[in-house]
Amino acid sequence: MTPPFATSIERDAQGVLRGPWRAPRQMLDAQSYDGHASIHDDDTARKLGFRGGTIEGPTHFSQFDPLAYALWGEAWFATGCISAHYRSPVFEGEEVRASVSPHGADFAQIRMEKRDGTEVLTGTASIGPDAPESALTARMRTLAPLAQPVILKDVQLGMRTGRMPVSMAPDQPMGDLYPFSLTDKLRRITEPSPRYADIVPLEMVSVLLNHVAREQPFPARGPCVGLFADQEIRLIDGPIRVGAPYELDREVVALSGSRKTESMWVRTRLFHPGGDRPIATMLLNTASLKASYASYAADHESLYESTPHA
Repeated sequence: MTPPFATSIERDAQGVLRGPWRAPRQMLDAQSYDGHASIHDDDTARKLGFRGGTIEGPTHFSQFDPLAYALWGEAWFATGCISAHYRSPVFEGEEVRASVSPHGADFAQIRMEKRDGTEVLTGTASIGPDAPESALTARMRTLAPLAQPVILKDVQLGMRTGRMPVSMAPDQPMGDLYPFSLTDKLRRITEPSPRYADIVPLEMVSVLLNHVAREQPFPARGPCVGLFADQEIRLIDGPIRVGAPYELDREVVALSGSRKTESMWVRTRLFHPGGDRPIATMLLNTASLKASYASYAADHESLYESTPHA
């Protein structure tokens, strides 16, 4: 069988695998939701203190695919899991490199960095159902409850959507959240592969599982701007096939926050049509920026008779 990737890989004396430096492309500058642009739009991002529009986090997952395949072969496409905490945004033109540090037969630590050493993401990769707990499974056990929510005031743990049909054909438009097709992505993906004629790349599994998020939204207040802070994609019975029909549902599994954000953690499950056993899941922490919600201070005072902590 022809190897799926032509990516050059370095392996050091400790067994750490590193891929080449890549400059991922921005493809969400035209993204919109709630009637406004997103953090990936230059003007919107700059108003919120960023240098420009950020490159979407799961874009970086593709740089880990050749490294994981080098470790685990075809099992990566069938039962692979990548679990990442995003640490620093990446902007158009910046170069980044992925590294994987194996720990045992089915588990590895992952890291991505910029040329200056800035950490872009950290986490874990694994295969199969018996691997050690993922980075985000461990992280969720440490979350403090969200105190005095405003944006997420009306969101409750356990809220769940109904089943929604989804698919990803090569030239299928993926909506306002993802204004490009699989074919468009494959022209710019950092690690091309002939397998992607039939298999949905891991970074595009994120698109498949999230592009219908606005069809049955959870009752977050807005408009406001959010960003991906944590994300895990787990294949249970993969690979995910191009053009195949699937169904999904979504559930709020955690609420957390920081000085600048309110976070909603949603687990999405993917099924064969009519099936009751998930074939893939995605855990996604979308952090809503308090500064992007125009009436945050006023709503907080109305709800809690106090001003929010600076």
